[in-house]
This record gives sequence, C-alpha cells and structure tokens, in this order.
Amino acid sequence: MGEKTLEKLAETIKARRGEISGKSYTRQLLDAGTEKCAKKFAEEAAETVIAAVSQSEAALTAEAADTLYHLLVLLESRGVALSDVFAVLEKRMGTSGLDEKASRGQT
Repeated sequence: MGEKTLEKLAETIKARRGEISGKSYTRQLLDAGTEKCAKKFAEEAAETVIAAVSQSEAALTAEAADTLYHLLVLLESRGVALSDVFAVLEKRMGTSGLDEKASRGQT
C-alpha cells in the first residue's frame, strides 16, 4: 500500500505543474523554484525530528507525512522521478548500510 500511495502522490504532484497556480499549493511551491521547495522540505524534516523526540506518535505520523509530501515536491522540482529513487533503494537492498556508505566514501 505505501509504495503505491507514494507513487500516486508523486503522479498528482507532477500533474499539478499544469494547473492554475492560484488553485494549487503544490503548483505554487513548484513555481517558486527548487530553493523554496528545498527550504520547505528542510522545515518539515526539522518538525519531524522535533515530533520524534518530544511529541506524540500521532504528531510524528502527521509530520512524517508532511515531510514525504515535501520530499516528493522537491524531487519534482528537479525532475527526479520517484521510480529512480526506488531503483537506488532496490539496488542497495541486501547490502549492509555501513558497507554501502563506505562505498560512497561517507562516514
């Protein structure tokens, strides 16, 4: 269910590009550019962290949903398909997270 929901949301976000800006928050974000989309994503990610450490599970769940939405808007602003993200995750499956990070030169 989750993957299909994300795919459907990504498709809806992509479709919003063609709508009249004033009628769609998503379109307004996309029209504002990648920098605005990135700032909104960062804001929502910070709110998710705060909810994780000091708020209820319901608050964390709501903030996580907002974060996922804003991540999808950010990806759309750069023309990155969700399927491409899934492909990277699929490729990483079965590899230790530590090994995968080491292969990218990250600590």
